[in-house]
Amino acid sequence: MKGLRIHPASLTPHEALLFEAGIKLGGVFHQYLGIPVTPRTAPSVARTIATAIGLQPYVVEAEVRLRPARGGRVGRGRFAYRYLTAEMLDVRVRLADGRTEVVARLAPRADLRYPLMRVERLRRGRGRPAARRSARRRGPSGRRTSPSAGSGGGRRTPRARARSSRRRGSRRTTA
Repeated sequence: MKGLRIHPASLTPHEALLFEAGIKLGGVFHQYLGIPVTPRTAPSVARTIATAIGLQPYVVEAEVRLRPARGGRVGRGRFAYRYLTAEMLDVRVRLADGRTEVVARLAPRADLRYPLMRVERLRRGRGRPAARRSARRRGPSGRRTSPSAGSGGGRRTPRARARSSRRRGSRRTTA
């Protein structure tokens, strides 16, 4: 498929990253609400969410904080847990593609009594380049493969991302 464009609407690099940031934060919001959580398990749940976000294309850093005390009532006995609610989530992601970088956040807004996603920072191709990523990757057979439209551009493999994030310590979690 020669000439395949990942963003057929001809988005600018910063528009494409803003879109990707919204997808990542929306995924957290709609995937993880309802999971059982206690103050004791919140750190591991937060690490799991941050790790899952970090597997996705363009993600350079993911920070997840869960605040179980913001949730509803706790049951009794073996049912003494809360389920993860939107007001417990505080998620920040940093995405980069070349020199373009976006930092976006999902956090509760007390005045609205609702969590909102917002862009905290946008750097449009100035400054030093972010981590380089190959537009091609190795497929299951070990051969180089072209990215498909649904692959998010075929950006870094999970193994490469894990190696670089260990060096940078990029996944932060706080309960």
